Amino acid sequence: MEEHVICPWCQTEIVWDEEIGPEKNCPHCENELSGYRTVQLGIDGIDLDEDEEEEEERTDAEETDEHGEGDFADLRSFHRSQFVFEEVASRIIEEQDEAPECPVCREFMLEAGLQTVEESRFAPRTTAALGEPVVTAPFRVVWYVCPACFHTESKLAYPERERLVRLLSKATEELDLD
Repeated sequence: MEEHVICPWCQTEIVWDEEIGPEKNCPHCENELSGYRTVQLGIDGIDLDEDEEEEEERTDAEETDEHGEGDFADLRSFHRSQFVFEEVASRIIEEQDEAPECPVCREFMLEAGLQTVEESRFAPRTTAALGEPVVTAPFRVVWYVCPACFHTESKLAYPERERLVRLLSKATEELDLD
């Protein structure tokens, strides 16, 4: 017996047999066919009108509590607070000179502050290619935090970046002369 599925993305009918089994990805558009992104339609002899009515009755009963408001009041306050949260994060990002993308979830990150790394807390590494440390203490690092997943990242502060670029440029010029 062959199984028929329609890809929810490209609307192409996908046919497979029992020996091979179901496809995990659409062979035409390469999108996933299973999981939360897929809509399964029960077309094989099921009366969809009856199912829709039962679903509506069940939903109406779940949405109404003893006050007749259901969970909508909580839902509205959640959506409002989420909207305000995102608006505040956007304003903070607009004030920043840089807004790096979070490597985990791709949201823009908020600048959390500057950290000064003192000589007593840093052991620089001197490389053979440069003949001196890449970074010397004290130096400053800018910390960023993601408002969505709370991942943190750090970057050299701007003056330290300029120093590093000059150092690498100087080493490049010395290599060209040899």
